[in-house]
Amino acid sequence: MLDSFTKKRIEKILINYKDKKIPHHLKHEIQIKHKFRGNTVTLSQEKPSYMPGERVEFPIAQFRFEDSHWKVYWQDSRNKWHFIDDIEPDTNFETQLKAVDENGIFWI
Repeated sequence: MLDSFTKKRIEKILINYKDKKIPHHLKHEIQIKHKFRGNTVTLSQEKPSYMPGERVEFPIAQFRFEDSHWKVYWQDSRNKWHFIDDIEPDTNFETQLKAVDENGIFWI
């Protein structure tokens, strides 16, 4: 389980990231969310559905702190998470977030 200091630090990193990621004129429509669960941080994107008044949430990536390293996972259509071999595990969360941001496969 992530300690409270680590969670607070990651929360600050993600708030700063989210503020910069979505253009100002789209912030009312598109939101980036994150959830902590045990040693994982799941990043998702929420936007309007094709159904008026409804919103949908799409998982973007999951970061897992395992063996003192952050590992990045993607979710398939059956909601199963898979480790991404192309992104080397790293001790720095920001390095992994940057790898996800720079890799075009994550964003819808």
